[in-house]
Amino acid sequence: MKSFQLFLKSIVIVLSLLLCFSCETDDSPSTTQNQNLNPDPAAFAQNFGNEISRTFLGTVVDTNNTPIENVTISIGNTIAMTDSNGVFIINDATVNERFGYIKAEKTGYIHASRAVTPSSGTNKVRIMMLPETIVGTTSSGMQETISLPNNASVALEGDYIKPDGSDYSGNVNVIMHHLDPANENTQDQMPGMLYAANAQNEERMLQTFGMLAIELRGDNGEDLNLAEGSTAEITVPLDASLMTNAPSTIPLWYFDEINGYWVEQGQATLVGDTYIGTVSHFSFWNCDIPTEYVNLCVTVNDSDGNPIANVQVSLTSTNYGTGNGYTNENGETCGIIPSNETLEVNVYNYDVCGQSSLYTDTIGPFIADSSISITITDNSDIISETVTGLFNDCNGNPVADGYVHLEYGNQVFVDAVENGEFEINLIRCDTENTFSITGNDYGNLQTTDSINYTFTTPLTNIGTITACNTVLEFIQYTIDNDSTQIFFAPFETDLTIAGPNLDSDSLNIYSQNDINCFYFFGLLNDAPYLGEYDYYEWNGQTGDNSGFTISECTDISDTSNNNILFNLTTFGNPGEYIDINFSGDYEDYDGNPHSITGSIHVLRDN
Repeated sequence: MKSFQLFLKSIVIVLSLLLCFSCETDDSPSTTQNQNLNPDPAAFAQNFGNEISRTFLGTVVDTNNTPIENVTISIGNTIAMTDSNGVFIINDATVNERFGYIKAEKTGYIHASRAVTPSSGTNKVRIMMLPETIVGTTSSGMQETISLPNNASVALEGDYIKPDGSDYSGNVNVIMHHLDPANENTQDQMPGMLYAANAQNEERMLQTFGMLAIELRGDNGEDLNLAEGSTAEITVPLDASLMTNAPSTIPLWYFDEINGYWVEQGQATLVGDTYIGTVSHFSFWNCDIPTEYVNLCVTVNDSDGNPIANVQVSLTSTNYGTGNGYTNENGETCGIIPSNETLEVNVYNYDVCGQSSLYTDTIGPFIADSSISITITDNSDIISETVTGLFNDCNGNPVADGYVHLEYGNQVFVDAVENGEFEINLIRCDTENTFSITGNDYGNLQTTDSINYTFTTPLTNIGTITACNTVLEFIQYTIDNDSTQIFFAPFETDLTIAGPNLDSDSLNIYSQNDINCFYFFGLLNDAPYLGEYDYYEWNGQTGDNSGFTISECTDISDTSNNNILFNLTTFGNPGEYIDINFSGDYEDYDGNPHSITGSIHVLRDN
């Protein structure tokens, strides 16, 4: 099956986030003083469409892009936890056709979330959690203004309530973050997406000019809020790039943490280079211009019609700025865009292919939900790769709930596994052809080691990898796509320097279990030995040829009909790893043809 790749932004990997547009320009619509004082979530939810089941795979990181472990993730009534890589998987989550809401919670961080327009493939989610950092302390009954260094502030009157609605008396710790639309991390840090209910309870897409996240904590760490009838004044600084298009007044919107979207309530006034407004409770507050929108799905294919995953699709509106999304395993990314706007579409793969667009065109305008396909034409500078394989647990069973990391250059792709199968599609513009794979058995909390491979363009089948996180060394191979043989330590791994009987340095690797054995012999190229090797027709004679052979224990004959290619990708010092992967065709001693795919991951003895 084809499954989803997650582009982790921390290594400039990626996410299939909604194409939510941040504000670079705007059409300066008139603002309103109407307030959605009595929002109707049940009526608004009629916009979401029918219930459907979708799979979500996501990554949760902190503001340093470090993965966060043991974050509680919830989608409706389904709950999961992030692992040591900050990754979570939720299969068959109940969401709606046009709306899915994912919440993330952990002590030490303020509440975080993501909302998406679910796509047909596995849905990529990336959340950057903000720390629960106290920026100031006040007391009940005192009027005080708490500020950030960039002049973002909140002026408090001093009246607070506990979660049960009773009055609070004591110290009040203020947690506050300013989210600047000009900051590339804002899309990952903000809650939900830029999707809202206006004063008339109508759907709107938002163009943000800045947000404030404010949370209050009591002496015992309890959540506090403003008492009924009490208000606070918030000040939201504007980036200099936004000043030209900033309206004199702008609607305010708060984030509804229960339902997952923004709700219009109040307005802010432009004073100098800040927006100042009054609020009656705390959550995320957002200064935004609303606009009507439609849903758009974009599918990216190569010239042969194959989907291209893990590329960034960028859509730019003259009036509403630029939004980005990343394609999943189906080459698709979906999200909301301003309706009736002509858009410029560009496709990028920044880390591997640089800043140049791989594709550019003009699309739209769109007045209804739409889907389009675009084709990246053949280009000698662009290499399309597909990596496939099988992923088993330590008992040899297909992993039902897990994922695979593929690292190439500065990119990391996370591919969800279903029934033990995975397929990762990517493009590269670099001659470097080595990548590494790590498998994570999410259900059994076991992993593989990181194993190096070499692309065999355009399709690389790495065979079977096995998650046994306590296993430091292994050899495994699959014959005729059937059962997989696995050998564990101890191994005999010897490097022999060239001498009277051999003109080349040689490598011997041997292992035996209760029912089988594995023997490997190779004549090496010059140090550092790395590279591709053909099958060596070993006949016991000396010579200056190089090549590898696996013969005695795997019933591989020594005829000239064997065509197995080996890639020696790692050759460490004694006590460090040797990595070899191999695939090809051979004849057994009865002349029957077979195929073989395998990998060697062992520690060097000498």
